Amino acid sequence: MADNPSRILILDDDADVAYAAQLVLRRCAGKVATLADPRQLARHLLGGVPDVVLLDFNFTPGRTDGAEGLALLDQLRALPDPPLVIVMTAYADVALAVEAMKRGASDFLTKPWDNARLLAVVEGALAQRAMPAAPAAPAAANDPLMGDSLPMRQLRALIASVGPTQANVMVLGENGVGKELAARAIHLASRRAAGQFLAVDMGSLPEATLESELFGHRKGSFTDARSDRAGRFQAASGGTLFLDEIGNLPLAAQSKLLTALERREVTPLGADRPQAIDVRIVSATNLDEARLYDAQVFRPDLLFRLNTIVLRVPPLRERRDDIPALLRHYLAHYRELYGKAPGTIAPEAFDALCAHHWPGNVRALRHACERAVILGQPGAYGLADFGLHGGAPAIVAPVRAAGADMLALDTLERDAVGAAMAQARGNITHAAILLGISRAALYRKRSKHGL
Repeated sequence: MADNPSRILILDDDADVAYAAQLVLRRCAGKVATLADPRQLARHLLGGVPDVVLLDFNFTPGRTDGAEGLALLDQLRALPDPPLVIVMTAYADVALAVEAMKRGASDFLTKPWDNARLLAVVEGALAQRAMPAAPAAPAAANDPLMGDSLPMRQLRALIASVGPTQANVMVLGENGVGKELAARAIHLASRRAAGQFLAVDMGSLPEATLESELFGHRKGSFTDARSDRAGRFQAASGGTLFLDEIGNLPLAAQSKLLTALERREVTPLGADRPQAIDVRIVSATNLDEARLYDAQVFRPDLLFRLNTIVLRVPPLRERRDDIPALLRHYLAHYRELYGKAPGTIAPEAFDALCAHHWPGNVRALRHACERAVILGQPGAYGLADFGLHGGAPAIVAPVRAAGADMLALDTLERDAVGAAMAQARGNITHAAILLGISRAALYRKRSKHGL
């Protein structure tokens, strides 16, 4: 480990927890330090900012609200070169961990953790931390992911790191961000790339036929079973099975899936002996993480079988640098598909498209491009051709009756930050984009003005 320059800090007042994590993480970093008293953090940082910080939420006996951890998170994220922060929480406080991620944490771990997941999460964070200083590598010819923004380069780095392993991966993200494309990229980066990639929409499988679809059946095992049929697990043998929309699986069906994963075997309906399975599982869901960790929605034991490694596909609004290339790609694709003449995007429409919030993400942009090619007139595509009738609203800071010339610069800045936060509904990333500043700068300005 002497040649590994990476540094990790574990900030937890429970010495046993900190020591256990330190033992596991020594294999992936040059230095793993522990700190029990957050008041010593500033002095510790004088020796250099770590690459990754594992952060507990509560340090004062009796405190359970997580306010101390969130304040430390803000302090760390406000540094000029902030570390990646992984928050640690009890299972019941997952909603608090999700709030921390909205405020800049890169991931979270629930206590007690599985050592393999701890190692995978930290190794992924170290790979992500290394990306900003690295040159932007061009996407491979067979890479299904599009875009060369920093978030996409970071996502590719994580996929390159976890792809060759056999670990199960859970892909999280909003509708339309390209979770299946990320799953395909994982498959192509794996040692199973020559095998089958089989995608299954778990939300579309009727519960009554779930076992037959996933595990197969024998002739005569039920009405209309006229022949033997292999299930999806057998069909994907030697390859990757992608379980899309896994969050829609009913609890009763989750139990059957868990049994198959634990035993690494399935028993087709009507069969008297199980069959061994050889598949890697990649799953995906658009469920909010707080709901995903709700035991009434998703079995915790199944979740921890599926999420050894978690990848989060960023929404389009967080990688706006990719919008021009995506527009060019999909317009060219649909012009060729429909035999349409080349066209350009009117400058004002282009600006509005790049500023648009895109709540439907890449899928919505793709559909908008198809609409423009079909309905647009030869020449320049206007905004209405894409089905949009206005750009992103501008941030307007409140103006007091005394006139802008009477307002101090600090007051204008405070009003602008407050207006951006209100317009972004408290989302730090969105507000930073609206203001044209970094997340760290926005955290500093909020702290400065007490917002």
